[in-house]
Amino acid sequence: MNLTQYVDQLRQELAVAAEAGGEEARALAERLTAPLESAARLTLLKALSAAAEEITSELAPGSVDVRLRGLDPEFVVTPPPTAEPFDAEAEYAALMAVKPPTPPAPEAPDDGGTARINLRLPAHVKTRVEEAASRDGLSVNAWLVRAVSAALDQPGGGPGATAGRREARGFGGGFTGWVR
Repeated sequence: MNLTQYVDQLRQELAVAAEAGGEEARALAERLTAPLESAARLTLLKALSAAAEEITSELAPGSVDVRLRGLDPEFVVTPPPTAEPFDAEAEYAALMAVKPPTPPAPEAPDDGGTARINLRLPAHVKTRVEEAASRDGLSVNAWLVRAVSAALDQPGGGPGATAGRREARGFGGGFTGWVR
């Protein structure tokens, strides 16, 4: 039952009591209903707030707050934090599952030989490549050379290595590893 229902019940009980007193008592009860309704709401809200404070003192560090939504109060309960038991085996397994990052690819000797490749990227990918290169302070070409080199230097990298991974991972796979 919400606060409005309690106030309506109080109004009905006052009207029933006034009927026993005759016409003058009923008219007086109707005139007093509006001011009594406000006073009843305020009194009930004070009682609910006091109860919430008492519960909060017992629930600390959790809390209970009373908030008004329209004309009706609602309780907001913040439970105290619970400490999860420490599981050493799970913690050890999690640490062992973390693989160290692949070190950056060693710089290849600059023999002066280069090859030209025409690469056609979708416009949204080209924009992302340009942004990444700009963030790293590199030209797009230098950024692409480093990204490709890092991908090839990873375990399982190289010709034909990505075909099986693409089938397993589905469309939208990406590169992981170190890029300078």
